[in-house]
Amino acid sequence: MSLTMYNPQWGAERPIRGVLFDMDGLIVDTEKYYTRFWQEAAACYGFTMTPEQSLKMRGLGSKAGVDMIRSFFGPQGDYFQLRAKRIQLMEAHLSRHPVEAKPGIGELLTALEARGIAAAVTSSSPRERIERYLTGLGLYHRFQKICSGRELANGKPAPDIYLLGAETLGLDPGECLALEDAPSGLLSAYRAGCLPVMIPDLSLPDETTLPLLYAKADTLADVIQLLP
Repeated sequence: MSLTMYNPQWGAERPIRGVLFDMDGLIVDTEKYYTRFWQEAAACYGFTMTPEQSLKMRGLGSKAGVDMIRSFFGPQGDYFQLRAKRIQLMEAHLSRHPVEAKPGIGELLTALEARGIAAAVTSSSPRERIERYLTGLGLYHRFQKICSGRELANGKPAPDIYLLGAETLGLDPGECLALEDAPSGLLSAYRAGCLPVMIPDLSLPDETTLPLLYAKADTLADVIQLLP
């Protein structure tokens, strides 16, 4: 088990009372599909999206997504058109290949339950998809609250989803670990005043994300070491 602390002083003033979970690439092993089908969706409309570009789409809300697509393809790049095609392609694939849970999620949720620490999902995905994925894995009932960024004016990397997650648990953001795999989500959690913990999926922390981190864990089970 491996855990690396980067800014331990951030958590020194108050105990951890809640854990806020991203979903894609963190609870469920779906980020590999997002990156694949963003590229395939772009190709359907005559654009070439590189693997590096597809990684930058992870976890973005609509406003940030519009800006990112325009930075790739200019004003002719229609984020909503590409996203609709990506969803269509990805859902067709997942109808034949159900999602799988990421390692350690069961152990971490059990540890939270034993300690009486609240858990909420804070995902950019639509509520229906969150419920479907988590229910299929038998995990939905293990979270006290479900928050969807699609129901907010500002998605990640704005702080809104993590502010909402803490609020729904009745906690201050500084009392909450925020578990993320993607840079946009880590920035969202940092801006909200949470304690951002990266569990890498498709990329490792770099010079941009390292200053945002409270800690980095190799798996979700490693996060147990941070609990009081």
